[in-house]
Amino acid sequence: MSAAADAAPGGPEAPGPVNSLWVPAAGPAPGPGSPALCWAALLACLSLACAYVGSLYVWNSHLPRDHPAVIKRRFTSVLIVSGLSPLFVWLWKELTGIKPGISLLVLLGFRLEGIVPATLLPLLLTMVLFLGPLIQLSMDCPWDWVDGLKVVFDPRFWALCLSDMRWLRNQVIAPLTEELVFRACMLPMLIPCTGLGPAIFTCPLFFGVAHFHHVIEQLRFRQGSVASIFLSAAFQFSYTAVFGAYTAFIFIRTGHLIGPVLCHSFCNYIGFPAICAALEHPQRLTVVIFYVLGMVLFLLLLHPMTDPAFFGDIPICSLSATSSGFSVCS
Repeated sequence: MSAAADAAPGGPEAPGPVNSLWVPAAGPAPGPGSPALCWAALLACLSLACAYVGSLYVWNSHLPRDHPAVIKRRFTSVLIVSGLSPLFVWLWKELTGIKPGISLLVLLGFRLEGIVPATLLPLLLTMVLFLGPLIQLSMDCPWDWVDGLKVVFDPRFWALCLSDMRWLRNQVIAPLTEELVFRACMLPMLIPCTGLGPAIFTCPLFFGVAHFHHVIEQLRFRQGSVASIFLSAAFQFSYTAVFGAYTAFIFIRTGHLIGPVLCHSFCNYIGFPAICAALEHPQRLTVVIFYVLGMVLFLLLLHPMTDPAFFGDIPICSLSATSSGFSVCS
């Protein structure tokens, strides 16, 4: 951990950069937030985002994005780019001279310490936030709880899901690759430049802009007017940016990749809350109460359920040399 992270809240801030992050042979290290360090982080993150989105368009196809053949080809290219994405972090480390003193995989959230709470708590917290939509879905579902549990534990149900290319994309491949690229790989490069808090809100901007590529296909297949397509893209950018900030917060607080991946998969399944449908629901008052209750409980439980004490030493917190990380890493 850095000197700043080890200091007591309210104590004196460590002067200058964190020495443990730098190789002495590399010469004078740029301080936190220095132009050189920030330009390196910016270019590395931008290159990574372009590589991820570009991998979706290396295949020449006239078919829509939901066609199984298109999905399978994109699986191949996006998995290759995601598998190579840690090399961007390694190269950035070599160019900047930053040496966290831990393995690259641990820095990216692949570790065993605290894996059980890191798997369960963020997902439960996200389900609390979506309490209203979950209650709404249960009211509208024709099955009772017993039938639902039978389906969940039926191997044929999961075999059907795994054979569905769209399900695999939305619930497995997209959450895993996007969280690896846009959170696990980008945050370690941004934090030495911006600090922990600002990185949470900077990182999602790359994630949100990356989703603008859907505009290309919507215009190509004329899936609405130009105005409606760009309005939808602007809304999607806002929603994905807010969600990206949330999963970035989860990643930093837990030091694990598994939590953000599961939260991402869950949100892809639930989708954006159907607020208009909730206001027109036959049991509107009940549904609205659970919407409000979910948001209130989420705000109350956000810090307690992501307390770093549950997850052991948080590797990524050692990259911050400023006191802005106290509220995030403690």
